[in-house]
Amino acid sequence: MTAATTEKTRLGDGFGRLWSAAIASNLADGIGRTAVPLIATTLTHDPALIAGLTAVTFLPWLLFGIPAGMLLDRVDRRAAMAVANAVRFAVAAVVALLIATDALTIWSLYACILAFGLGETVFDTATTTVTPSMVTRGQLDRANGRLQSAEIVVENFIATPIAGFLFAAAIALPLWLTGAGFLISVLLVLTIPVAAARAHLLGEEGGEAAPRPRLGAVVRFLWDDRFLRKMIVLTSITASALAFAQGSVVLLLLQTYALPPSLVGVVTAVIGAGALVGALCASGFVTRFGRGRVMYVAMLLGGLGLLGVGLTDNMVAGILAYALGAFGVAVWNVPWGALRQAIVPGAILGRAMGIVRTIGWGLTPIATVLGGFVARIDLRLPFLIGGVVVVVLALIATRLLLSAGRYGQAAETATAETSTAETSTAETSTPEVQTIPEGTAS
Repeated sequence: MTAATTEKTRLGDGFGRLWSAAIASNLADGIGRTAVPLIATTLTHDPALIAGLTAVTFLPWLLFGIPAGMLLDRVDRRAAMAVANAVRFAVAAVVALLIATDALTIWSLYACILAFGLGETVFDTATTTVTPSMVTRGQLDRANGRLQSAEIVVENFIATPIAGFLFAAAIALPLWLTGAGFLISVLLVLTIPVAAARAHLLGEEGGEAAPRPRLGAVVRFLWDDRFLRKMIVLTSITASALAFAQGSVVLLLLQTYALPPSLVGVVTAVIGAGALVGALCASGFVTRFGRGRVMYVAMLLGGLGLLGVGLTDNMVAGILAYALGAFGVAVWNVPWGALRQAIVPGAILGRAMGIVRTIGWGLTPIATVLGGFVARIDLRLPFLIGGVVVVVLALIATRLLLSAGRYGQAAETATAETSTAETSTAETSTPEVQTIPEGTAS
C-alpha cells in the first residue's frame, strides 16, 4: 500500500532536479521572448521586420529539429542540455554587449534569435526525452502536467512583467538576467542522475546497447504506425491553425478591444490562468475520464475558444473565450505528450520528437505570416478561420481521438512484453504497435 501510494504522489528527486532546471530555463526564455520585441522597436519601426521576429523564433525547429533529435539519441542528454543552455547564456551576453556598445542591428538580433532557437531545440527536446527515464509510465501524465504548468506560471506570471520592468530600467538589463537564468539552469541540469540521462545508450539490465536504428527506420516507425501517423498530421494542422489565428493578437487587443497598453500584461495573465488550470487538471481528467475522451474534448474547447474570439468585439467575452481556448490547448498537451513518450522507444525518442516537432512547428512561421495578411481584412478573421479549422478537425477525427486511451494501453502492454523478450527485436502481439529494425547509427 505504501509503495503504491508513493508511486502516485512522488515523482522522485531526479525529476525534481529536471523540473528545477526547466523552471530556470523557462524564466530565462520568458524574459528573453518579452524583451527581444521591445529591443527591436529601438532598432526599427518597420512592422514587417518586427513581426518577422515571431516567425524566426520558430524557424530553428524547421532547420534543427531533426538534427537535434539525432544528437540526443547519441549522447548523454544531461550534457547536451547543459551545452545548449550554455550557448544560450553566451548569446544573451553577446546581445547585451552589443547593446552596451551601440553595435546591435536588427539583422544581428535576427541572427542571435536563430542561435537562441538552436539551443531551445536541443534543451526542450532533451527535457521531453529524458522524462520517461525518471518516472514510471503511470506518472507520465503528472510529470508532463507539472512541467507544462511550471512553464506557464513562470513565463506568463513572472517573466513577462519582470522583463517589462527591467527594460524600462535599462535596455540591456533583461538580457543579463536571461543569461543568468540559463547559467543557473546549466548548473541544475548537471545534478540530473547520470543513469537517467544515459538510459537510451544502455541495453537491457544496464549492458551494452544494441546498434541504434538508422534515421530512416525511425521515420518508418512513425509512418507505419497508423495511429501515430494520423495523430502527427492532425496535430501539425492544428498547430498551424493556432499560429494562423494568434499572430496578430496584440493588435486585436489594442485596436478591436481598445485595451490600454498598460493592461496587456494583465490580459496575458488572465489567458495564462486558463492554460495553467488546464495543465494542472489534465492528469486528473485523464485518470477520471480516460485519455481519448479528454483529448477529444480538449481539442474541441481549443477550437471553440478561438471561434469565440473571432465572433465577438466585446473585450470581456473575447478574453474569456481566449482563456477557454488556452485551457483546452493546455489540457491537450499533457496526455498527448505522455502518449508519445509511452509509445516511442527511448532509444529513438530524440529523433522521433525531432521529426514530430519539425513537422508540427516547422509550418508555424508560414501560418503566422498568412494569418497576418488575413488580419488586414479584420483582426478577428484569423481567429474565426482558425477556430473553424480546429473544430472541424476534431469532428473529423472523433474516432481517432477516442481511440487514444485504448491505443496507449496497448502500447504500454507491448512495451512491457518487449522488455521481457530475449532480444530487442522480438515482435509484440499487438498489431498496431511497431518495432524498430536495428542498424548502424545514422
